[in-house]
Amino acid sequence: MMKILPLNDTFRPWTNNFLDREWGPPGIVTRGKLHETAELSGFVAIENNEPIGLITYSIEKNECEIVSLKSLKEKRGIGSALIEAVVQASKTHGCQRLVVITTNDNTSALHFYQKRGFHLRAVYPNALDISRKLKPSIPITGIDDIPLRDEIELEMLL
Repeated sequence: MMKILPLNDTFRPWTNNFLDREWGPPGIVTRGKLHETAELSGFVAIENNEPIGLITYSIEKNECEIVSLKSLKEKRGIGSALIEAVVQASKTHGCQRLVVITTNDNTSALHFYQKRGFHLRAVYPNALDISRKLKPSIPITGIDDIPLRDEIELEMLL
């Protein structure tokens, strides 16, 4: 049985290590901002006392941004459940929209988020040139050797 729990000190070491393995240190860059993983809010999906998914987010003013989402077991509803937890947290904080940024190579993320009610909002051409100034370890190519250049913003109005 899967449970969705708020990210707390119990899961923080696992979360920081997991995010560093998935996206590399020192944090995650979106829209020209470096998000420190240790400072992000989030939720953890737990099954048999083990983490099987993670979502992190940041709230500024009336906007919530999903910074990272990862399921360790695909096609089981983990990502959808984690998004729903963030939707509820966003509404509780009075947010008017929920946004997520992905890169031009990540067609599976575009598919995933649109199926869950997100709409394409903006494309930021060559945004990763700016991101690499904050995090030089961002690779030049991504999924299927597609050059990593642009950020794509999706939104859900709350």
